[in-house]
Amino acid sequence: MKRSIEDTSIVFIGAGNLATNLAKAFYRKGFRIAQVYSRTEASAKALAQLVEADYTTDLSALKHHARMYVVALKDSALSQLLPIMTSGREQALWVHTAGSVPMEVWNGLVERYGVFYPLQTFSKQREVDFKEIPIFVEGCAPEVTAFLKEVAATLSKKVYEADSSQRERLHLAAVFACNFTNHMYALAARLLEHNHLPFNVLLPLIDETARKVHELSPCEAQTGPALRYDENVINHHLQLLADEPRLQEVYRLLSRSIHEEKQP
Repeated sequence: MKRSIEDTSIVFIGAGNLATNLAKAFYRKGFRIAQVYSRTEASAKALAQLVEADYTTDLSALKHHARMYVVALKDSALSQLLPIMTSGREQALWVHTAGSVPMEVWNGLVERYGVFYPLQTFSKQREVDFKEIPIFVEGCAPEVTAFLKEVAATLSKKVYEADSSQRERLHLAAVFACNFTNHMYALAARLLEHNHLPFNVLLPLIDETARKVHELSPCEAQTGPALRYDENVINHHLQLLADEPRLQEVYRLLSRSIHEEKQP
């Protein structure tokens, strides 16, 4: 009898934001999470309890007979730790979840490998709907790519192939769209806090801005003084930031960029 895709046993190396959300999503779909590794026992144990898995803080103690190993660690730790974790487990399928790390990082370490990259911002405290999250996969061989696409399709309606070059640019774009945007929220929150105003007064504006780009291109949706380069307003805002030279620099740079990017 053909083995169901959900019979795949998975070991998670990492217990951070992405690993927590992805492991829980697999678990809810019936996959067996065999083990969770984390550098700290508290993190490993917390995730393992959520997905009924064993846990370890010792890479050499990783189980040897899982079908797939999912590595969700900081990029800086990957190259150093991969030889340790893969030793004795070279026959299994290994994937990492990093946007900016090439698939070739596995070369010479294991026989079957790939990338499983969900494009989303994750926090342990928030549940996400994986059905709407784009998942980008890459495999070392057509059969590996096909398997990863099949696995991804159990979680998401939006599964794509992307090579390492495409994925690193996708990750770069995501930093602009997500991380930098959220930092703007943080700066706005600080400005409001200094003037005894709550951040939630901006939420309707934030929500409408996000909704607009579902219907308009980002350039078409752009508004504000920088678009029309209203120097009176811009200069007044810069005066208000006189005690915040770092924010003045950010404001000038973004205003110039918006104006130069505007559609003809």
